[in-house]
Amino acid sequence: MSFYAVIPAGGAGTRLWPLSRAGHPKFLHALGTGRRSLIQATADRLRPLAELDRILVVTGGAHAAAIARQLPDLPEENVLVEPGPRDSAPAIGLAAALIARRDPDAIMGSFAADHLVADPVAYEKVVRIAIEAAADGHLMTIGITPTSPETGFGYIRCGSPLGIGGALSVEEFKEKPTADVARSYLESGKYVWNAGMFVWRVSAVLAEIERQLPELAAGLSRIAAAWDSARREEVLAETWPHLPKISIDHGVMEGAAARGLVATVPGSFGWNDVGDWDTLATVLPGDSDGNVVTGGGSLVAVDTKGAIVSAGSGRTIALLGLRDIVVVDTPDAVLVCPRDRSQQVKHIVDELKSRGDASLL
Repeated sequence: MSFYAVIPAGGAGTRLWPLSRAGHPKFLHALGTGRRSLIQATADRLRPLAELDRILVVTGGAHAAAIARQLPDLPEENVLVEPGPRDSAPAIGLAAALIARRDPDAIMGSFAADHLVADPVAYEKVVRIAIEAAADGHLMTIGITPTSPETGFGYIRCGSPLGIGGALSVEEFKEKPTADVARSYLESGKYVWNAGMFVWRVSAVLAEIERQLPELAAGLSRIAAAWDSARREEVLAETWPHLPKISIDHGVMEGAAARGLVATVPGSFGWNDVGDWDTLATVLPGDSDGNVVTGGGSLVAVDTKGAIVSAGSGRTIALLGLRDIVVVDTPDAVLVCPRDRSQQVKHIVDELKSRGDASLL
């Protein structure tokens, strides 16, 4: 049975501004400890699981050329370009529909382009268990064993074992909780973080899309039928803007879980979604004072602790008498903020939009 790996690559990563921009978002940057970008690292860890011609990327037209440059060995036809952002259900559904035309019995996994994984070997073992369970017809998620009461992640409530590796049935998806609720989830031992990684038979997920989102199913069917014809762009332009704009979690997985069709494999492999500068600082090595430097350049720190500095301009950044600060230096913009307000960096992007300053977005 063939396994296909799909990498949805979208979003602007606004909480990592000014490094991450709409035209060059975070998945195109090297934010880990090596020189590979996030999408390159994602493709690297999928290579033991899928042949290169069975790795597909779904992205917008603005990023297709950059992705092709960063993944030069990927077949050109494996970069699927969506005309505009419609959230994850249409993007992942498009990949599923096209894979089904090529291989109706295939199993497909969807893995975001912008995550960090510290232990690729453990990651591979977890995904292989998910593939085995998906072959039995389950719609699988990769759940992350929680290590703290995080309020920035969705949660999955687990049920009984499937008898396949460590796979568990899924009882319910939960939205991002309050701090008190997150603590109760952690203490119960019944919840995992929802990392947005999925594995399933393409026939199974397409059946659920048709059941729950018939308008999306019909549109995807029209697009897939025209994909290899001269009418591809015409049909895409006519159909794509009218597809439901909805995530795969809300549009498909929550309803499927209510029918007992969803299962998860809890995993611990050093996963992080690198959502903001404070989060990035926690996963990168720092000096004896906890100061982290990424992106080139250099740091001179005197009486400074807990700083994260991204010196993309190559300049030397000097800090004196500061605690828990973010400094991001790019050729056309500099960000300075406390680490505990990193989540609010997107408000700066919103302000720039309101001013009409598109050059900095």
